[in-house]
Amino acid sequence: MNKIIVSIILAILLILGINKITDVIYYVDKPEKSAYQIDEATTLTSSSTLEKSKETKTIDIMALFASVSADEGEKIFKKCVACHNIAKGEGNKIGPALYNVLGRQVGSLTDYKYSKSMATYGKKWTVEEMNGFLIKPKDWIKGTKMSFAGLKNPKERAAVILFMNKNNDNSLPLN
Repeated sequence: MNKIIVSIILAILLILGINKITDVIYYVDKPEKSAYQIDEATTLTSSSTLEKSKETKTIDIMALFASVSADEGEKIFKKCVACHNIAKGEGNKIGPALYNVLGRQVGSLTDYKYSKSMATYGKKWTVEEMNGFLIKPKDWIKGTKMSFAGLKNPKERAAVILFMNKNNDNSLPLN
C-alpha cells in the first residue's frame, strides 16, 4: 500500500516538475498590446434600416425561386422529416405538421402544444417569415422549442419554401 501511495505522489511531482522546467525553457514575453487592434465603433440602427434589410431578404428570396425547384426542396426537406410531417392528413410529430403551413397563423394548430413564444408570435407564415425563421429559428423567434440549427444557404431555403408551398391547398403566388 505504501508503494502505491509513494508512486502516485512521485508521478504527480514528476508531472509538476516537467511543467515547471518547460515553462523555464520555453519562456515567452507577452506583449503589452495585442497584435490585433480592434477599433471600437458604435453603430445605431433604426427601425427603418431593419425594415429595409428585411425587404432585401424578401427580394433576394423571391429572386431565388426562379433558380430552384420544389423537387430540390423535397430533398433538402429530408432534414426536417425527423420532426415534421408535410403530407396531407399526417399528424404532428415532435414538431407540428407542416401541410398548409404557408399562409397559416404561426402557432395556430389546435392539436399541437407550441412554446409560449410561438403561440403568442401573432404573425402569419409568409415567405418572408419562413425565410427568416429557416435561417436560424432560435434567433428569429426567441424562446422557440425548435432546436434546428437552420439553413444558411439561401437557395436551400428557397427550395424548401417552394416545396412547402407545393404542399399547400392554397399555394401562395411566388412570382
